Amino acid sequence: MRVSPLVRRIVAPNPGPFTFTGTCTYVVGAGEVVVVDPGPDLPAHVEALRAGLKGEKIVGVFVTHTHRDHSPAARRLREATGAEIVGCAPYYPARAMALGEINKLDAANDLDYRPDRILADGEIWRGAGFSLRAVATPGHTMNHLCFELVEEKALFTGDHVMGWSTSIVAPPDGAMRLYMDSLEKLRAFDHQIFWPGHGGPISQPQRFLRGLLHHRHAREKSILKALGDGPRGVPEIVGKVYEKLDPRLKGAAALSTFAHLEDFCARGLVRTDGPPRLDGIFSLA
Repeated sequence: MRVSPLVRRIVAPNPGPFTFTGTCTYVVGAGEVVVVDPGPDLPAHVEALRAGLKGEKIVGVFVTHTHRDHSPAARRLREATGAEIVGCAPYYPARAMALGEINKLDAANDLDYRPDRILADGEIWRGAGFSLRAVATPGHTMNHLCFELVEEKALFTGDHVMGWSTSIVAPPDGAMRLYMDSLEKLRAFDHQIFWPGHGGPISQPQRFLRGLLHHRHAREKSILKALGDGPRGVPEIVGKVYEKLDPRLKGAAALSTFAHLEDFCARGLVRTDGPPRLDGIFSLA
């Protein structure tokens, strides 16, 4: 589907509680094109993408981050077309795993991802009639990049900003303070539209960013309020803070809550015995 003069979109057939209707794969340009977030390792999706681009040449495959619903198909496209893989660095965590943590969300990490070229923050890749600028947005994952389509003042936001839900920040892969800082960073730009990795376009980016930050600040207040009645573990806090939670998202809510608690501990607002742990007990400082 053509969604702008320079952009087309195809949605991968991987719907789910973390992916909504599926991963949005974008094609930029005409004739010589790049593919942004090729998606999961689903041969049918890759073949549909190639069929839709028959007669055109894929010269680059851009990857925002290395969750398995975004990056694995890059290897299939490189093998089939010779296009280089460009974008984020290979996976690395915010910190080492700690006792009591698990790291097996539906969108687990693609540890086999190996880019041909890693883009630095602000670096521009020039194509045939378009330019893509890398915007570093760590937080959801440490290696997360967004890509600005300069000619249309558009931003491919991957999972940093999604069009249907807030993004999960799950330690040790991500870090809440970095995520919040990355949201604030985007407020300095004048983008006209966001093209997210899941969900539809965001036509009022600045208003949407304000809403996301307000939501996160409200979540912070809710967690601190839950601790006002005394020390609690993560499951108890989740039970108080999240209402009518889809059971499939219980683990994600726990990790996101833990990400806030890590940030609170670093800021001196909350304390726990030793380093913050997923199975720890937290109290107001």
